[in-house]
Amino acid sequence: MFNDFINQFWPSTVDGLAFGSIYALIALGYTMVYGVLRLINFAHSEVFMIGTFGAMFVPFVLGINSALTGLALVGVIILMILAGMLASAGTAVALERIAYRPLRRRGASRLAALISAIGASIFLQELFALVIIPQVFDRPQQGRIQMGMPRLMERTELFSIAGHPVRVDQVLVIVAAVGMMIVLDRLVNRTKIGRGIRATAQNPEAAVLMGVNIDSIVRMTFLIGGAMAGVAGALYLIAYENTSYIIGFLFGIKAFTAAVLGGIGNLRGALVGGITLGLVENYGAIFFGSDWKHVISFTILVLVLMFRPTGILGESLQQARA
Repeated sequence: MFNDFINQFWPSTVDGLAFGSIYALIALGYTMVYGVLRLINFAHSEVFMIGTFGAMFVPFVLGINSALTGLALVGVIILMILAGMLASAGTAVALERIAYRPLRRRGASRLAALISAIGASIFLQELFALVIIPQVFDRPQQGRIQMGMPRLMERTELFSIAGHPVRVDQVLVIVAAVGMMIVLDRLVNRTKIGRGIRATAQNPEAAVLMGVNIDSIVRMTFLIGGAMAGVAGALYLIAYENTSYIIGFLFGIKAFTAAVLGGIGNLRGALVGGITLGLVENYGAIFFGSDWKHVISFTILVLVLMFRPTGILGESLQQARA
C-alpha cells in the first residue's frame, strides 16, 4: 500500500490541486455571503451548475465539435469563462432579490432564509431538467442525463514531475483559479467596494450611518460570489467535459466543506480549505479507493465542526485589513 502511495503521489497531488481549486472558487460564494449576512446560501450549488451550462452554451452555439488550437482556443476559453460568470452572477443576484431580500426586509429568521435557499435550489434543478436542457440545448430525452461536451483542447503534457505528466488542462484550472482568487482578495482589501463589504460584515448599523448602501453591498456580494462560481463552472467544463442538472449538489457540499475547513467567512480560508480538501480526498483515495472520496470529504466536515468549527485560519471577512 505504501508503494502505491509513492507511485500515485504526484498524479494525485496534481488532480487534488485541480479539484481543490474548483472547490475553493465555489467556496468563495459561501464564505462571502456568510461574512456579510451570516447566511449559508445553499442555493449557491445551483449557481455553480448554471455556470457550467452557461459555459457550455458557447461551444454549443459556435458548433464546435473538435479540439481547437492557438488563438481560436484562447478566444473560446475566454468566452466560456465570461459566459459562465455572466450566467452564475445573474442567477446569484436574482436569488438575492427574489429569495432573500424580502425575508431580510421583514426581519425573518435565518431558518426561513435557509428553507428559501433549499426551495430555490430544488426549483433551479428541476427548471434545468424540464425546461432549459430540453429546449435551449435541444436534448428532449436527456434532461436528467449527464451531458457531455466535445473535447475543446488536447490533453497534451506540459511538463512532468518525477516522471509523471502534468497536462495543460490541469495547469489551466489551477493557474486560472488561483489568479481569480488573488484578484478577489485585492478587490476586497484594496477597493471602495471591498471596504463597504468589510464594513457591512463588521457592523451593518454603523455602515449605514457611514453612508454605505446595504442593499447595494449585499447585491454586489452575491454578484461577486456568483461570478467566482461561474469561473469554477467554466474551468470544470473545460477540464472534465461534462455536466448535469444535479452536478451542483455534490460540488456544493464539498465547497461548503472547504469553506468550513478554511474558516467560514474568510476569503483566504476558502483557498486553503479548497486546496486542502482536494489533496486529502485524493490522497485518501489511494489507500481506500476512489469510491471512498466522498466519504473522506464528509468525514472531514464532521470532524472540523466537532473539533475546530472556526476552521484552519478562523478569521472572518470582517477582520480582514487593507
